[in-house]
Amino acid sequence: MSYYEIKGPNKLEGDIKVSAGKNSTIALMCASVLVEGEVILNNMSHVEDVDRIIEILESIGAEVEWLTNTRLKIDTSGELDISSIDKEACKKTRVSLLFIGALAKRKQNFKIYRAGGCKLGERTTRPHRWALKKLGVEIDNKMECYDVTSKKLTGNKVVMYESSDTATENTIMASILAQGETDIKMASANYMVQDLCYFLQKAGAEIEGIGTTDLDIKGVDKLKDKVEYTIMSDPIEAMTWISMAVTTNSKLTIKKCPLQFLELELEKLSVMGQKFEIKNERKSESGNFSLVDIDILPSDLKALPDKLSGRPFPGLNIDAVPLFTPILTQAKGKTLVHDWCYENRAVYYLELQKLGADVLLLDPHRAMIEGKTKLRSNEIIAPPAIRPAMAILIAMIAAEGKSILRNIYPIERGYQDIINRLKNLNIQINKISKNV
Repeated sequence: MSYYEIKGPNKLEGDIKVSAGKNSTIALMCASVLVEGEVILNNMSHVEDVDRIIEILESIGAEVEWLTNTRLKIDTSGELDISSIDKEACKKTRVSLLFIGALAKRKQNFKIYRAGGCKLGERTTRPHRWALKKLGVEIDNKMECYDVTSKKLTGNKVVMYESSDTATENTIMASILAQGETDIKMASANYMVQDLCYFLQKAGAEIEGIGTTDLDIKGVDKLKDKVEYTIMSDPIEAMTWISMAVTTNSKLTIKKCPLQFLELELEKLSVMGQKFEIKNERKSESGNFSLVDIDILPSDLKALPDKLSGRPFPGLNIDAVPLFTPILTQAKGKTLVHDWCYENRAVYYLELQKLGADVLLLDPHRAMIEGKTKLRSNEIIAPPAIRPAMAILIAMIAAEGKSILRNIYPIERGYQDIINRLKNLNIQINKISKNV
């Protein structure tokens, strides 16, 4: 089994460019089956979840080809055989669920195997099932799979039971080729949902209200048979580099940050006393988002005057909450972290105690973190969720001594070429592989 060995404390040096949004990438790859032709995606990331989606696409008959290291071609013009879907690949990533909305027009009956992904307590599919049912898609939850029946997609008014990113994406994809108009209310307006909508617009979909919680979609008979799109930069990866620089009190330049999805995170840091400079604002390659470079500067931090809690966009990103936890260990005072969205995620913050952090778990959703504490090395099995696992790695990078991080697959599910990129920032880290 492979593990990371980190020697600290580390000071980051230089600059880092933000990669494509993992969650955007996955959604667009799943949506490629709506096109029934050739899709070229630029600014692709090489992460484990992308590999799993490629395996699923190829298993059902899609042709997938890397044109360059960051450019992927997906051709779904041929007949798709869902019965041959890669069961093991489905089980390794929860986002395989997005194939339900994407395939609902092409196939009347099919199975998608139940997935794993991040272990964050009960992650219900009810918002997906209830929304898709209003469009004519029935999902029967079985022990091993989702049994999907889709006889005639018909537009409807859909009020999202929960402002879930993936449930909203599934509903959008099912609506694109449905007969009539669909009005999705209480939709997620998060970055990956917007990126999906802009991609589908370019493919010929008729969508209004992008970036709001009320989406109006007019069903079309067919999308274009060829579309090329550049995926946006990942705001959560940008926040990861911000967290790493702030926790280690380093000077770091982070390039290609999608500003509108980081403004509240930066405002929270500013209130804590963090110094930074925003520069070089320009449009993203797709023309839909604003990109900036951010200089993070050494600073003295104080705790937030109120609790830290994630909200649906435009609130503090729910995935940014774990990335604030190592920062809070280096801020003077107490901060209450309220991670209401998932039952178990706050429990993972206790792992920071093993590195010397002062963390008190109040209940499964709330933790009190008191700083400033000197972090020390230890050996830890990473939590089975991407962002809490990365929070532990960030703390290890700041900790004094040699740390060992095991169960590194969650990190590699979400972060491209992470070891080489960390080494380029002058971080002492190695990936050790041993045969068991």
